[in-house]
Amino acid sequence: MLHLRVISPPELTEKVVGVLTVEAGATNLVVLPGAAREPAGDVVLCDVVREAGSPVLATLRELGIDECGSIAIENVDVTLSRSASRAAAAAPGLAADAVVWDEIEQKTGEETELSGTYLLMLGIATVIAGIGVILDQPILIVGAMVVGPEFGPLAALCVGVVRARRRAIGRALLALGVGFPIAILATMVNTWLLDLLGLVDEGMLLRERPLTDFIWQPDALSWIVGFFAGVAGMLSLTSAKAGPLIGVLISVTTVPAAANIAAALAYGVWHEAAGSALQLLLNLAAIVTAGVLTLLVQRWWWRGRV
Repeated sequence: MLHLRVISPPELTEKVVGVLTVEAGATNLVVLPGAAREPAGDVVLCDVVREAGSPVLATLRELGIDECGSIAIENVDVTLSRSASRAAAAAPGLAADAVVWDEIEQKTGEETELSGTYLLMLGIATVIAGIGVILDQPILIVGAMVVGPEFGPLAALCVGVVRARRRAIGRALLALGVGFPIAILATMVNTWLLDLLGLVDEGMLLRERPLTDFIWQPDALSWIVGFFAGVAGMLSLTSAKAGPLIGVLISVTTVPAAANIAAALAYGVWHEAAGSALQLLLNLAAIVTAGVLTLLVQRWWWRGRV
């Protein structure tokens, strides 16, 4: 269930209350006249089941509340209320299947900021993975996959494509296009430093690495795994369930592929660098394709239900 806090100009409050009163999926309606100071207006509080979230928010935005007032959305984990149960039963569809578009756009939009934290996290993940591929240690690869923040821009790219948001698409592409090269460069420098310290050497990269050689040897399964990981990742975002996303992060080979590119370039092993680059591109393309298709199917399915 979603909790809405709406700040409405007094002249629009009755329309806002009317929207929330008519909606079967809304409950726990509270109106506080003149309670808001910045922006000034009335405060309207309401709980809305996820199934009704997008229609209600779309109507409020049509009234211009987001321009002349404010709309805040919070997820409610537990609601003990008979009226809330009635609202959930009255709304069509199931909460797990509902996509609250404003929520997912906001959530993924925050992940496309080319911040120092994003670059540092991606760089650290790639450096860890770089050590993992040289040592042929899957545990380091898995750890790097969890640390890597690249799924955020990928999800934002999918949402931007489906919602035709050019700015979101541009920001996501910028985050990916700048982030990965910087992470690869950082991993190359780290590999050289470790080599100078005698901790790694070219022979470790050239030897047989049966536990991690899949990273630079992509095949049809690389696409399949990336595709289904993209589906699962998008479903975890749209359903507001964070648990499955961890599994997604440790099933795609984006960060490890970037790390293997860096290690191979550092030692001039060009065939591994090329194979890793192909692996990276395959995973990125599979995730985006799957994410876009998942959102399109969800939108089609939900429109059919309501």
